[in-house]
Amino acid sequence: MLQYRVWDLHCHLLGIVGRTPEEKMANLLEIADRHGIERLCLFFSRTWSKTPTPEELKADNDFIMQAMSHWANRTHGFCYVSGEHVDFSLSEMDRCIQNGPMVGIKLWVAKRANERDLDAIIRKASELKAVIFQHTWFKQDGTQYPGESTPLDLVELAKRHPQTHFICGHAGGQWEMGIRAIRAFKNISIELAGSDPTAGFTEMAVRELGHERIIYGSDSAGRSFASQLAKVYGADISEEAKRMIFSENLRRLIEQPLKLKKTR
Repeated sequence: MLQYRVWDLHCHLLGIVGRTPEEKMANLLEIADRHGIERLCLFFSRTWSKTPTPEELKADNDFIMQAMSHWANRTHGFCYVSGEHVDFSLSEMDRCIQNGPMVGIKLWVAKRANERDLDAIIRKASELKAVIFQHTWFKQDGTQYPGESTPLDLVELAKRHPQTHFICGHAGGQWEMGIRAIRAFKNISIELAGSDPTAGFTEMAVRELGHERIIYGSDSAGRSFASQLAKVYGADISEEAKRMIFSENLRRLIEQPLKLKKTR
């Protein structure tokens, strides 16, 4: 099997053994090493509140920055923000991205992506060249969380900000629908994380979007690295496509905020 550089877009430390953020980080990196994963992007890992308070947002961001502190060469943090607390989210982006080590923002379920409350957050993220990750999921069984976005909600946001790039988290869960929903919008990429490895998923994404709009992620520790890596390793796509999906597409996005930090 050919070896690839693998950068994982989507990791959490909740569920990883350890008494401190640093111990959890060390243990997750040990598991990543066994799977040949070079770098990890870290999302909120302390609380799973669907409507986090400003205090909870700050605590989660502090937790991630503490976890990253000894492994800056292998980890990238995403600032947890919320459309329910716009002013606070803007100040957190200053603290964690402009003046801190983080490179992107994570939007979960507090506000749907099509709501105007998010516009100020997106404008700020664009100024900072930050990577923008929006959780999305199509649910047809009545379990959609209040405020949970679908890819169609993200499309509305992307239309309002055509010069800004977005990542459609989980490919919308129902990946056939998610891929079709964002297909016409070149400023939206998908990530592969958080669902079972299914034959045809990655192949359809490459066929409909092109491999330059697809990013590997695992959603660990909720999902195993092995099951998520299989979506790319086992796909009937070119070696060039696998290389781009595993690291190059994400690296290209992360380089932008890192370069901006160096010029300040």
